[in-house]
Amino acid sequence: MVDREGWEAFDSPATPRAAVSELFHVHYRRLVGLAGLMVDSRETAEEVVQDSFESLYRNWSRLRDPQAAVEYLNRSVVNGSRSHLRHRRTVRAVELPEADVVPSAEARGVDLSRHRDLAAAVRQLPRRQREVMVLRYFLDLSELEIAAWLGVSPGSVKRHASRAIDSLRKRMEAWA
Repeated sequence: MVDREGWEAFDSPATPRAAVSELFHVHYRRLVGLAGLMVDSRETAEEVVQDSFESLYRNWSRLRDPQAAVEYLNRSVVNGSRSHLRHRRTVRAVELPEADVVPSAEARGVDLSRHRDLAAAVRQLPRRQREVMVLRYFLDLSELEIAAWLGVSPGSVKRHASRAIDSLRKRMEAWA
């Protein structure tokens, strides 16, 4: 059984359909929030998340450990978001429009206008800096885990994080 946050033990229901349905009910909003931080619109974020759940369902029989389903979804959403951005960039060069981002549970307490300003600032970061920030502060991954996900060195992760934080700090100081 998945706990409220979905990070505890998962007893796989009898069928893949029941298991994926249970995971969907627990993780959908969080995953849309994750994708929303990486892509340009809520609609796109929802599409990426739906594709991830569809992929999980199709590949359920290949999943060695049902406990890995949440990690599979996290990776699938991040990779799907990155693929969407790469595809869009190759089709046309377009500036990211303002997007409605589903806030994470932690962000709900933050003033809505500040949250939107911060989300817009994160979306304006260079791609690699944005990925590092989202993986670190939304998925709470370590530098080593981020480095493995992105295929870069831990030093590169530190450098991108430092530059992103400096950039965001400057923008926030301008808001004050």
